[in-house]
Amino acid sequence: MIKDVIVKLEHKASSDPAADYAISIAEMFDAHIAGHAFTCDPLLPSYVVAQFPPDLAAEMKARRRDAAQIAIDRFEATAKGRLRSTEHQLHEASEGDAPVVFSTAARRFDLCVIMQSEPDRVDNDAMIEASLFGSGRQINIVPYIQRDRMRLDCVVCCWDGSRPAARAFNDALPFLSKASAVKILIVSNEKTTSGGREVRGVEMARHLARHDIKVDIKTTVASDIGVTDAILSYVADSSATMIVMGGYGHSRLREFILGGATRGILSSMTVPVLMSH
Repeated sequence: MIKDVIVKLEHKASSDPAADYAISIAEMFDAHIAGHAFTCDPLLPSYVVAQFPPDLAAEMKARRRDAAQIAIDRFEATAKGRLRSTEHQLHEASEGDAPVVFSTAARRFDLCVIMQSEPDRVDNDAMIEASLFGSGRQINIVPYIQRDRMRLDCVVCCWDGSRPAARAFNDALPFLSKASAVKILIVSNEKTTSGGREVRGVEMARHLARHDIKVDIKTTVASDIGVTDAILSYVADSSATMIVMGGYGHSRLREFILGGATRGILSSMTVPVLMSH
């Protein structure tokens, strides 16, 4: 059950769809919601920082803090009109530390909500990656073009028989139980066809049926590099309003690097994506 939600608030974006979407989730589940905003000093070489006039640096920092506070005020004004339980927090952290600060805070919540990166405005890639691999929680990534509240008309669940996919299906149960339609999508390629019979989704469908969730199963064939297009094409054809999928990556020098399909979905997503690792 979803009883508390954390959302990263935006002050550089043209709007804050993640906050609005997170509030609608909290409404649906009668949950507590916490909005976290960041005022970050840019990552600049030390020789550049040394040449900055102190007054100018202080003015820039004050502007960033004021913008973050406006985002908090906007969040509180919206949330308090629709919810009973809210809180907010303003963090001062470097751009490099902010993703760790947020993902650590997210460990104490049921669900973490973050906006997709918006070209030329907001870069949330590091925040999403840190939360996916470091929070131990499911995360809901909201397209920067999102305008609707959360809708569960049709949820597409991507299944490949893997551990991250199984974790995502389990984490998504509160949403699937409220969905009007649930579809299991299997993109068959050289990776899935070698995993045995269960990847066909029949056993997973039986598991969900025990939770009173009826599903349809769809299998499509695509090359490894065509997985993203296959998923998004099916989502469009199904008029889906949410994607559920495992978040994939590998470790390099103790840093996680997003896998190709995960990265492709995050850059091209058209509907909110619920993702777990």
